Amino acid sequence: MHRILLVDDQELIRDGLRRILSSEDDLTVAAEAGDGQEALDLLEAGELDIVIMDIRMRGMDGIEATTRIRNQDGPPVLVLTTFDDDEILWGAIDAGAAGFILKEAPAQDLIRATRTVASGGSWLDPIVTPRVLAHHRSHVLPIARRAEFAHQLSDRENEVLQAMARGLTNGEIAEELIVGLATVKSHVGSIFTKLDVRDRAGAIVYAYQHGLVDPDQL
Repeated sequence: MHRILLVDDQELIRDGLRRILSSEDDLTVAAEAGDGQEALDLLEAGELDIVIMDIRMRGMDGIEATTRIRNQDGPPVLVLTTFDDDEILWGAIDAGAAGFILKEAPAQDLIRATRTVASGGSWLDPIVTPRVLAHHRSHVLPIARRAEFAHQLSDRENEVLQAMARGLTNGEIAEELIVGLATVKSHVGSIFTKLDVRDRAGAIVYAYQHGLVDPDQL
């Protein structure tokens, strides 16, 4: 039996959700809250397996409440919201929500999502899944690939890259590292190739993205 905490500031919504979820033999709504703070208080008082969380509520909103629940190693959170804009989607994901489903979803999807998240899995509403995949392909994968490229740089190439990121010219780098200008140019070309960047600007952006240079120390 999965014990559910419903969190929504509209009693009518909670009543509808309770009716849907309680119709299943393995699901029971054990507690209800009208805002994030009330949800946190209820979690301290009893054993609950999953939180179904609205986002936009009076008092503490769902993003803040989800963050606190996950920071306290509380039960998994399934975000249930009317809105599918990116701010809410990424806010919920960053807060640690294990699932995201829209209130317009069919009842059977809500039931399946609840079971999945309560059992330790993840759930994304089909409407937002394409956006999450597109973001992963365009942002996450390129950064991960470049992180792999960094392992290909030699110690000297890393030194040259850091000097480039600090704004040094090839001549200044040669003087600092006590090497010839031709050697620096060779290292710069090798860095471009290994990091799969087109120019000096691309290499510098890479250095900052991966923490090779601390702006506060420049």
